[in-house]
Amino acid sequence: MCLVEIEGWIKPQIACSTPVADKMKIRTNSDMTLKAQEGVLEFILIDHPLDCPICDQGGECDLQDLTMRFGSDRTRFTDIHFKGKRAVESCDLGPLIRTEMTRCIHCTRCIRFASQMCGVEVLGSTGRGGDMLIGTYVDKSFLSELSGNVIDLCPVGALTSKPYMFKARPWEVKRTGSIDVTDATGTNIILNHKSDRVLRVLPRENEEVNQEWLSDKGRWAVDSVEMQRLVTPMYRCGNSLFEADWKVVLRQIGNVLCCTNPTRIMAVAGPHTNVETLVATKDLLNALGCEHTYVERDFSYSLADVDIRAGFCLNNKMKNTAEADKILLVGTNPRFEAPILNAWIRQAYLQNECDVYVVGPNCDYNYPVNYLGEDLEALSCAQQYIQGSKHPLIFVGVDQLGTSYASQIMHQVMTLTSSLQVEEDWQVINIVTKEASFAGALECGWKPGALKALESINPVVVISLGADEIFHTWDPGYHVKIIYIGFQGDKCSDLASFVLPGSAYTEAGGIFLNMEGRSQLAQRAVTPPGKARHDWKIVRAIAEYTGVDLKYSDETELWRRLAEISPNLLNVDKYQPKLFTDLLLPLIPCEKLESCAPGSLKVEMKTLRDYYCSDIFSSNSPTMVKAYKAAKQLERSAFARI
Repeated sequence: MCLVEIEGWIKPQIACSTPVADKMKIRTNSDMTLKAQEGVLEFILIDHPLDCPICDQGGECDLQDLTMRFGSDRTRFTDIHFKGKRAVESCDLGPLIRTEMTRCIHCTRCIRFASQMCGVEVLGSTGRGGDMLIGTYVDKSFLSELSGNVIDLCPVGALTSKPYMFKARPWEVKRTGSIDVTDATGTNIILNHKSDRVLRVLPRENEEVNQEWLSDKGRWAVDSVEMQRLVTPMYRCGNSLFEADWKVVLRQIGNVLCCTNPTRIMAVAGPHTNVETLVATKDLLNALGCEHTYVERDFSYSLADVDIRAGFCLNNKMKNTAEADKILLVGTNPRFEAPILNAWIRQAYLQNECDVYVVGPNCDYNYPVNYLGEDLEALSCAQQYIQGSKHPLIFVGVDQLGTSYASQIMHQVMTLTSSLQVEEDWQVINIVTKEASFAGALECGWKPGALKALESINPVVVISLGADEIFHTWDPGYHVKIIYIGFQGDKCSDLASFVLPGSAYTEAGGIFLNMEGRSQLAQRAVTPPGKARHDWKIVRAIAEYTGVDLKYSDETELWRRLAEISPNLLNVDKYQPKLFTDLLLPLIPCEKLESCAPGSLKVEMKTLRDYYCSDIFSSNSPTMVKAYKAAKQLERSAFARI
């Protein structure tokens, strides 16, 4: 369809493969060009079925748009041999992607994406011309952390989404810009919703973060927000939870907080908490005389703790990863911990011939890696491989920074970095985080290490903002009253004395900081179900019943408070360079370097099966559970590595 007329040339030429020459005169709208484009479309439509009324791609199909723009208003197709149009048997690509290969026009975008971007040699072609078939050579699912993007790439309805099948038409849904909270990359997304229900998630283009890609978990785990929903306030009496009105529960919570020693009150932030809720909760506890606000993840290797932003974020722009020529991964598998960041790393491998070195266990990467070892002794060997690099990058997994040898890891990494000769504005060390709320919580003054704090403080009242993971490890006892504010019932809500129904990210929106420290705004798409309310408004109501004036009652006033805490929170979609990176090494205490013998580095998500159900949110998604079972079955197959 990119045919153009070049003056002096007899036939129209393909624009994308014709080099430009001096004094060349090109016509893109001449009669010859339009006739040639119409002819191309006529050949494509000869074998394309008239499935538009039942096709999920109808309304946003590239072939429909091109036909309306360049196609003829009549057909010359005559089936003189009575064979009918071409019909192809569809292949099974798994529980996520639906195939209708009769509609395929052989553009091979899916093959190239699977091979180049996903690094998975699953799709291919057999035959020539009209007999060409796209599919797998053996009965094998197409499973990858980025596999859903082939649906967006397919110009026709050959590849569509199975979970979204026959749910809505494009002109029936509303579109709202949001942020993916299933990881910390801050992927820009579009929520398609109809009748106050989110039906699907699509990527939103952002050249500095996710380009036009979206991870499978971010695309399909959205159905988890409808599972185990909390829709009404509840209080515990004996061993049971009873429904009650908001005023009754809030009055009881106010009495509990007013009668408790502030030093025995504690708040724990979950992985999906927005900045507004984090600020409101911290202001409430500070007004009561309490400083115990923690995130679930342990993170302590320096005397600077979290005061220096460079110690818990990426210190380079995510898109600058594609310029790297040497990359060292220390205790992390970005393919599953941060799929969008991993796409940039793979781009560096493909376009910049980047060498990737790994210190840690064997994991399933989608590019060639050089394993140096599983323990810290291998870090000393890394210097000889990275030395002389112009744009080296070191990615350290956040899981390693909660261990007893975290200081040793960072000391060796920073010592290695100090010996490199790089440009002044090129930062080498980067921390790969996992939770969408992690950077925002630390920016607002929350502290890491909730589990250790629970054991040392021994609180009487715990406010949980959707936090569940640590309650699988910590036993609160009968004397502890837990106030759970969240949208999904799980371990913490089972233990809670008070359950307050909050909002999911699709309902509340808010500000999130990604692993770069970049502030991003998620718009609210639908309303919370039942009696559920926005989390920060619940905290604001609790403050009223405890006699605390938070000085803000709407979002505008709350955002003024955010600007007072950190102007970066309202500097939406702008990257801020990290400062004081040179202070991290001197602030690592010497006693921590000698306190523990180095051990082997551990990575939680080693394979694709671990990725699909890696946390509570994705484990509650029916679609992700199906993908997990498919990945598990694929691992047991005889051709898993073909």
